[in-house]
Amino acid sequence: MGTQMTKVAVTPPMGWNSWDCYGASVNEEEIRGNAEYMATHLKQYGWEYVVVDIQWYEPGAYSHEYRSFTELEMDEYSRLMPAVNRFPSAQDGKGFKPLSDYVHDLGLKFGIHIMRGIPRQAVHRNTPILGTTVTTRQIAHPNSICPWNTDMYGVDCTKEGAQQYYNSLFELYAQWGVDFVKVDDIAASRLYGIHDQEIQMIRKAIDHCGRPMVLSLSPGPAPREEAELLTENANMWRMTDDFWDSWRLLADMFERCEKWEGISGEGNWPDCDMLPLGNIRVRTHSDHEPKWSQFTQDEQVTMMTLWSIFRSPLFFGGELRNNDEWTLQLITNPEVIRVTTHSQKNKQVYRTDSQAVWTAMDEDGSIYVAMFNLSEQKEQVKVSFSELGLAEHTNYAVRDLWLREDVGTKSEGLQVELAAHGAGFFKLT
Repeated sequence: MGTQMTKVAVTPPMGWNSWDCYGASVNEEEIRGNAEYMATHLKQYGWEYVVVDIQWYEPGAYSHEYRSFTELEMDEYSRLMPAVNRFPSAQDGKGFKPLSDYVHDLGLKFGIHIMRGIPRQAVHRNTPILGTTVTTRQIAHPNSICPWNTDMYGVDCTKEGAQQYYNSLFELYAQWGVDFVKVDDIAASRLYGIHDQEIQMIRKAIDHCGRPMVLSLSPGPAPREEAELLTENANMWRMTDDFWDSWRLLADMFERCEKWEGISGEGNWPDCDMLPLGNIRVRTHSDHEPKWSQFTQDEQVTMMTLWSIFRSPLFFGGELRNNDEWTLQLITNPEVIRVTTHSQKNKQVYRTDSQAVWTAMDEDGSIYVAMFNLSEQKEQVKVSFSELGLAEHTNYAVRDLWLREDVGTKSEGLQVELAAHGAGFFKLT
């Protein structure tokens, strides 16, 4: 485990990320506004990271889409810099330091997204790398490219100066006050598989810079057989490609959670991806795409229940300032959030085509039970105390976590009628 990893992500990180609502085009006003909302409405419940997602260095970005082979903002040492027309406080080489300071002054933490590798623009100009006489062309791996974004070449990890390039990036991010880095095109590239050497170089660069930072790897699905590499080097890694508001994708997540069961723990969190809730797709290229989450309320409860009982990181994807009361209460239920932050021994009890049950234990010894109806109609979902590993013929007080109310005692097990795609979440003491 990296020397800095023990200082961060002791519990699953919780925050907001700009991708689901603003894609490649988020600006400073939107970051500040969402940070202010988080500080006012969410911080007290554990939400703390504010993450600027992809292409903050692209002056012409205007939608969710990427513009191919466009001019990027870059310093003299081949390092991408915030586009000043979108992030005015970054002028005069200040980078993200003023914005990071603003987020920190709210009592929150600041994060950025980066792509694996080195800017193509830098390689074509053969620009220098800080702290070495090597130039970008000497360390680039021009055949290692992202299949869906044209900004970068990979780094040839065998070349002198390659580690120094990554060190120079994270030295800059440490100066900016970055607390969280999401590295993309690295955990499961569709063409090349996991980029293990660059993951290890990034880990070394974070440790070298001296500032604790959460390291999050995307996209997925990260290979389950690489669990040792991932736990030794990263704090979060995606189990899935981009997750959106589709029941098919949510139903599929149950299999992914089962596959990664037992890997989560302090500093290491398999990641179900962002929560596509509330006002998403704010700046899509199409007026026909829905601007609000297409999940039903039952599906939203199912998603939050699964992410919590599995202990996935929680990153809200919508424009926070447009939240309605339903969405706000969904993400500020302290009893549900406690499962994310304080549970242990999280495991699936059973899963069929139409139902699933998960359980976990609280630090105080109480038992959590999450019950899911995966079918297209109402169903009775049940689980016996023996299936949960509990003594039968023993009375347990039952509390409904979503209703936040006690619902009696049970001595044999739980049985509940759930709506299609719905979930129940209970605590036994």
